[in-house]
Amino acid sequence: MHIIGRKPELAILERIYTSSQAELLAVYGRRRIGKTYLISQYFKDKGIYFELTGTKDATIKRQLANFREELADAFYFGVKQEMPNNWQEAFNQLRRTVELSDPNKKIILFLDELPWLATQRSGVLSSLEHVWNRYLSRLNHVILIVCGSAASWMLKKVIYNKGGLYGRLTAEINLKPFTLGETEQYLISKGIELDRRQIIELYFAFGGVAKYLSIMSKGKSSAQAIAENCFDQNGSLLSEFPKLYDSLFDNPEQPLIIVNCLAQKKSGMSQEEILDHTGLSSGGGFTRLLKELEDSGFILGTNAFSFKNKKIKYRLIDEYSIFYLTWIKPALDSQLRKIPENYWQSLQNSPAYTAWAGYAFEGVCLKHIDNIVNALKLSVVARSFTVWSYRPTEASQKGAQIDLVIDRSDKCINLCEIKFCNDTFQVTKSYAENLRYKKSCFQLQTCTKKSLFTTLISTYGAATNQHYLASVDNQLTMDALFD
Repeated sequence: MHIIGRKPELAILERIYTSSQAELLAVYGRRRIGKTYLISQYFKDKGIYFELTGTKDATIKRQLANFREELADAFYFGVKQEMPNNWQEAFNQLRRTVELSDPNKKIILFLDELPWLATQRSGVLSSLEHVWNRYLSRLNHVILIVCGSAASWMLKKVIYNKGGLYGRLTAEINLKPFTLGETEQYLISKGIELDRRQIIELYFAFGGVAKYLSIMSKGKSSAQAIAENCFDQNGSLLSEFPKLYDSLFDNPEQPLIIVNCLAQKKSGMSQEEILDHTGLSSGGGFTRLLKELEDSGFILGTNAFSFKNKKIKYRLIDEYSIFYLTWIKPALDSQLRKIPENYWQSLQNSPAYTAWAGYAFEGVCLKHIDNIVNALKLSVVARSFTVWSYRPTEASQKGAQIDLVIDRSDKCINLCEIKFCNDTFQVTKSYAENLRYKKSCFQLQTCTKKSLFTTLISTYGAATNQHYLASVDNQLTMDALFD
């Protein structure tokens, strides 16, 4: 299978491959996102390729034995060399092997799951830093790639660490999930053809995680695939949640506290609100944890649209985490870990499902903001985006919420209403009145002098009846999210 999407990442790989100097690339991203596949598929036939993968909780002796095997396969036609006693010996062995290799051939050294190699007192990082800085970085045909799923470790020990590799990185890739367009391409490459609404429903549960999507079978609907993999007792995603956070964070307890907290408030929370609800301590550790969750693609921070309140609000946007906490965990708890057959299908027409799907679609739209901006032809003038809500202090007053606010540099603002529907959306008289109220409330509460345009984003679009014409300025369908 060829590489689907990943155009920015492929451009980085192409640059370092064609470079005339030594290159050091750091790759990180969540478990099962496709990091190993991307690197191995791109480099497998582009020179001498050495790949060593760390094994979780393995002894140093076991890891060194794996190193010996990989060194033999990559450089010595399977003939095993002397067994190294420690990582200093191992990397020196690798260095000498590289120095004796053909300088006209690219040598790609891929250390996958580096955090699992660099266990406490292993000496992996210090030995690697020494060999790279002193020897390998001076060989113009060498590419060193360090990779890990543990985003917090990679950020602290490699990306932002001011130790031996500080300033030595020549490139980094934070590999994110597939977009909807890439997800569609991936499914088609597997011979799976679903309509776009079904793909969006699949995305609600699986996100754009390549491994999750790979378990999708031909001839099944999105509901069937979700039921089979998320609710069946042998489903691969039934117990994925704790493994996911355990693989990403050294100590997953605190990240999980934040994720569980944000799952309870769909509109998002400020740092102060998260601290109040979780009881966590403020300070650099908490701020760093939020950044790690954001860099890993689990949460999204947006600035509030207000002249009085500029606080960042964080929202949980990882589809699988939201799906697990909303549906899988409650089902496991209420059904004593034995979920009835057809459980998920029975929920498809429930009010709870409809409300959740609407919220999930909002999250997908936020992730695909660039698609929305391009479809509206606002790429030159779009300045920022956020969500907005007004909660009155008096019970007699009416609140308002805008699903997406696109602020523009041409003194205009798009107020986006997002609807996930089964058919063409019908703007009724009362709905049109509510849209006009939201616009006037936003103008009053934000004191903005900019022109306001109401934009409707829905699955199949809205019928252009008199109420639509009186309240909506423009609209997009779900197709815009795939382009």
